[in-house]
Amino acid sequence: MLRIGVMVSGGGTNLQAIMDKIDDGTLKDCSVVTVVSSNSKAYAIQRAKKRQIPVEVISRKSFEDSAHYDRALINHMKKYDVQLVVLAGFLSLLGEGFVKEYRNAIINVHPSLIPSFCGKGFYGIIPHKKALEYGVKITGATVHFVEPEYDSGPIILQKAVAVMSNDTPETLQQRVMEQVEWEILPEAIRLFSEGRLSVNGRKVDIRES
Repeated sequence: MLRIGVMVSGGGTNLQAIMDKIDDGTLKDCSVVTVVSSNSKAYAIQRAKKRQIPVEVISRKSFEDSAHYDRALINHMKKYDVQLVVLAGFLSLLGEGFVKEYRNAIINVHPSLIPSFCGKGFYGIIPHKKALEYGVKITGATVHFVEPEYDSGPIILQKAVAVMSNDTPETLQQRVMEQVEWEILPEAIRLFSEGRLSVNGRKVDIRES
């Protein structure tokens, strides 16, 4: 059984997608054993509580530096024997200590085709606004392993969707979530749980089943 710790900051739609894929059998031998929120008002907390998943609010603002923050996160994940950390709309930057502790065992979903529209400040609806401003014809989402810099780390999966002429940032955001994020994040978890991912430098190799 792969023990997953999910980190959230907002509504928790990607957390919901993971739980739904566990329920329908897509994610076999996987369990969300804890949810960590950076925001005490995040609706994701309610989603977790409905499933009786232990929730902890651990905010960067509560710690004097990143080292103490990292230690609190590490201690929490160790408490629940977490094997894979999933950032599902998590907006705080993880420190080097936490990333080192879980190297190649932290994955993040980002709402663009990295390296486009990513990095510090590109979160929530902002990547979609920028995609429309630039007039791109396709956008999408990326799942990648996490390194200490925003939206860096080897890419696991990407999927594209077309940008429509009448799109608003909100309609584009919704389509990317529904058609891409909710599919490729659980898929990356499945590949990890089956031991099919290996990191070679900047590349992720996916072994055939």
